[in-house]
Amino acid sequence: MGRRIPQRKSLKETELETPLVDFTAVKKAAGGCRADMSKFLRDVVKIPGESCGEKAVAARIIKEMKKTGFTEAGADRMGNVIGYMGKGKTLIAFDGHIDTVGIGNRSNWKFDPYDGYETDTEIGGRGASDQLGGLVAAVYGAKIMKDLGLLNDKYRVMVTGTVQEEDCDGLCWEYIIKEEKIRPEFVVITEPTNGGIYRGQRGRMEIRVEVQGVSCHGSAPERGDNAIYKMGEIIAEVKTLNGRLKNDSFLGRGTLAVSQIYFSSPSRCAVADMCAISIDRRLTWGETYETALREIRALPAVKKYKAEVGMYRYDRPSYTGVSYPVDCFFPTWVIPEDAPAAQAMVKAYEGMYGKPRVDKWTFSTNGVAIMGRNGIPCIGFGPGREEEAHAPNEKTWKEDLVRCAAVYAALPSVYTEGK
Repeated sequence: MGRRIPQRKSLKETELETPLVDFTAVKKAAGGCRADMSKFLRDVVKIPGESCGEKAVAARIIKEMKKTGFTEAGADRMGNVIGYMGKGKTLIAFDGHIDTVGIGNRSNWKFDPYDGYETDTEIGGRGASDQLGGLVAAVYGAKIMKDLGLLNDKYRVMVTGTVQEEDCDGLCWEYIIKEEKIRPEFVVITEPTNGGIYRGQRGRMEIRVEVQGVSCHGSAPERGDNAIYKMGEIIAEVKTLNGRLKNDSFLGRGTLAVSQIYFSSPSRCAVADMCAISIDRRLTWGETYETALREIRALPAVKKYKAEVGMYRYDRPSYTGVSYPVDCFFPTWVIPEDAPAAQAMVKAYEGMYGKPRVDKWTFSTNGVAIMGRNGIPCIGFGPGREEEAHAPNEKTWKEDLVRCAAVYAALPSVYTEGK
């Protein structure tokens, strides 16, 4: 089902105590990084980096980390970029995936998706919001900590540029936690949050349904058993099932959508002898991969045609050649408003920008592994908007980069205050 820290109480509508951070200085320093962050983001947007092809993007990020004074900067065996700033005892991580989806139909773009564009307020290009902007802000947030002398013996900052998230979200962090033996106290997910602070998301899974038929010549279809017709009945029932799924008061409804269809047939003049579909299943709180599979298997047409229902497994090698197989199940996760990481993020934000909106993502993030599988708290805050993700003409806003870098820079000091 995933992870949810027990709810203790809602965030009180009271003024929070001011931490020992000079918020005015942090805001000024973040504003001073605006041009450098813009250039860095333009540079990484220009490098195509779909899942398993992130090598050149990773190299450019490591170069920037070294330029900005990271204590360590490199890549693990899978190819995830890992940089450290400071030497304190509490490890706080900022995660941004560095792979992007493809560009889709080029005719839907009003500008070159890799060359992008820049105005006084915006930067456009594939990955600008999802989610290279978040990684850029995290790198410069760590730089601001160093430049303002905020680093101390209480905390150490880790910034990750993770790979293969678009193919298999969380796989990168399963590797970091299980194989690299790195376990931060909490992780900031820098995916776009539309200006808000996000504390959870629905989970998801990838389901395959396959039905068999018998081929024959298309001139006499009654001699065969058309697998596509069978699947047509199943798809209709799947569509109806979507309206009956569980609803959660915070995360919303579970959903499902047929995302792909496949068939086999001897020719275009023959009846199909196999048909399969992929289902994108979003899991709200209380749903598991077992319950989701049972719902599909219980559909009348699935039982009638003895369709096979199962879950996909991902085993595609990373750009370094490392394969780390995992089932395509990505658990739901939520932390309460009064969790320490959530409170610290709100406090850091309030110190500079007023009261934030606290909400959740519609889509999925690396939190499915960090929190969902491994129980490490996650809190989300990142530049850009969810609706820009995977869309043509993707863009982000320079002011978002500045604001996120400022909040990132203040967060560790706020979190460790009094420890």
